[in-house]
Amino acid sequence: MATILIIDDEELIRVLLRSTLEAAGYEVTEAANGRQGLELYRHRQTDLVITDILMPELNGLDMLLELTREFLHAKVIAISGAGGEKNVLDVAKLLGARQTFQKPLSLPQLLCAVRYELDH
Repeated sequence: MATILIIDDEELIRVLLRSTLEAAGYEVTEAANGRQGLELYRHRQTDLVITDILMPELNGLDMLLELTREFLHAKVIAISGAGGEKNVLDVAKLLGARQTFQKPLSLPQLLCAVRYELDH
């Protein structure tokens, strides 16, 4: 069973993603900010990380930079909901995110991206 780490400061988003991904057969862990997510990943690497960009303590871009420096093969999908965040999502791709999504998310599209990343 593939493992996925969700990093998002919005509990409702984490609950939505967790229920969707678990229903699709994935094992899910959660973190409420980038620092907590990075520590969880260091403790137990997952097959995929889905991270928000704008978060307290350690934002998604800084977390992504640290993660991809330390773990070269980490697979990350970045998501963001703040207005005008296309630029931030472009930066996330430059820092190693394989795919990016603007909130509100299309769950079928996200699931398709998750399957794709886990198969490649």
